[in-house]
Amino acid sequence: MNKHVGIGFRKDFGTEFIEGSALKPAFVEVAPENWIDVGGFWKKQFRKVAEQYPVYTHGLSLSIGSPDPLDWEFLKKVKSFLSEWDVKVYSEHLSYSKCDNAHLYDLLPIPFREDAVKHIAERIRQVQDFLGRKLVIEIVSYYTPVAAEMSEVEFINAILQEADCELLFDINNIYVNGFNHGYSPTEFIDQLDLSKVKYIHMAGHDQVSEDLIIDTHGQPIIDPVFDLFEYAISKLPHPVPVLLERDFNIPELAELQEEMNRLESICRNTWQHEHALKA
Repeated sequence: MNKHVGIGFRKDFGTEFIEGSALKPAFVEVAPENWIDVGGFWKKQFRKVAEQYPVYTHGLSLSIGSPDPLDWEFLKKVKSFLSEWDVKVYSEHLSYSKCDNAHLYDLLPIPFREDAVKHIAERIRQVQDFLGRKLVIEIVSYYTPVAAEMSEVEFINAILQEADCELLFDINNIYVNGFNHGYSPTEFIDQLDLSKVKYIHMAGHDQVSEDLIIDTHGQPIIDPVFDLFEYAISKLPHPVPVLLERDFNIPELAELQEEMNRLESICRNTWQHEHALKA
């Protein structure tokens, strides 16, 4: 079994995962929205998974950047779900997906502005107080900046400091954003407050033209993203869990395990080496 690397648990391969031995993750991740209020066969299946693996969550519907009020009825269900399944991490996207009570079914970028920092930090603090735990926010991919008054990394660092939350370090998103917006991903990482990193996501993407990459989670991880991952984790003050995201175009489970093994190998080599240097 991997020590650091987990996999998203999906119904697409749920039964094969439970009954077989092709995947050996350190933990599983689910979107709570997909499992809250689920009963019957799939709740029994999920219970089998939760009895064997730690459960992490990555939400889709909090819409932390929305101008709408927080959805407290939804958060009550999330809090109950986190408790029922002894969830280790509750992560969400630094974006918004709801406006005027309409779900947009996409993750829209937030303006890099001081007033947005204040708005989001206050909402994160409210969520953390209600849930009794730190929220772990993800750096999302975006395709056009909106009314920016500061850099992306300044914006993220300001929210981390003001909200006193934690960071989901999505390495592929940083690679995608660097490619699409013409900045150095390594320089971005060097400026980021890495003391807040709680969790890492790794995924594949689709390059649709010479100057555009779309973050799809539907392809294998490419070598430059593996290289950026190795660079990034060498900068962290301590090891953190790593998730392999694959949302569609699911390959054979053995192929997913090979990607997990490569991530695990990089983790062990990097963190053992870093630990030896600090000892």
